[in-house]
Amino acid sequence: MLKFSKANTKLKAMEKVDELSEYLQNKRKIYSFDLLSGWSCPFAKDCLSKVHVIDGKKKIKDGKDCEFRCFSASQEVVFPAVYDRRKANYDGVKEIANSVECAYAINEALPKNLGIGRIHVGGDFFNLKYMMAWINVARWNTDRLFYAYTKSLQYWISCLDLIPPNLVFTASRGGRQDRLIDEHNLREAKVVFSVAEAEKLGYEIDHDDSHAARPDLRDQSFALLIHGQQPKGSEASAAIKQLKADKVKFSYGKTGTPQSGV
Repeated sequence: MLKFSKANTKLKAMEKVDELSEYLQNKRKIYSFDLLSGWSCPFAKDCLSKVHVIDGKKKIKDGKDCEFRCFSASQEVVFPAVYDRRKANYDGVKEIANSVECAYAINEALPKNLGIGRIHVGGDFFNLKYMMAWINVARWNTDRLFYAYTKSLQYWISCLDLIPPNLVFTASRGGRQDRLIDEHNLREAKVVFSVAEAEKLGYEIDHDDSHAARPDLRDQSFALLIHGQQPKGSEASAAIKQLKADKVKFSYGKTGTPQSGV
């Protein structure tokens, strides 16, 4: 059975964003639908990390080109319930034969009070069939908002003319298909190691996921500060220590690093 997850701290902060209020009327809430990180991310590179189960114990392994560890993979190695839910979802959608049947299964699992749905705090669109399933779900639920970060850019490009207004995509830079971001002028999110790096790019930093979700910003690229547990001694780990030392503040009331991103 497919299962959605309740919003984490960062996603819940969107409840205060005026531009998203229309989707949260009548006590509607924010949810996410998640898959196993890395295993469902065919085009990940800079952030590729996977949880392996060896002799009953979970261990995280980074990809050979990993520059910063996937925060959601770190969640999966620490929280058994998170791993189990994401694995069950991934196994479930992989087993479905076609995009329409997959869409029906996802739609059946939609919480009745879902107003905004983030597609993948963990995971990505692992094939075109699965992306088409989500496009169908959005078409069937025009009064709800769905959004997603993705490195599966070839699938997105093949569906450009099919995406409804209530489904907002962001290209997650740092994958094996980054060239397609520039070739097709896709809106992107880039993980940065400092506020100064975002300023140099001319990108605003999205602290609460609202930039990723808002339909009126679907053409504006933005930055995300490095987040999650990083390998000891890495540049990413040093950047997080510096952010904490600088007491960087986030709009949802935390100091340090965000709880979700790409």
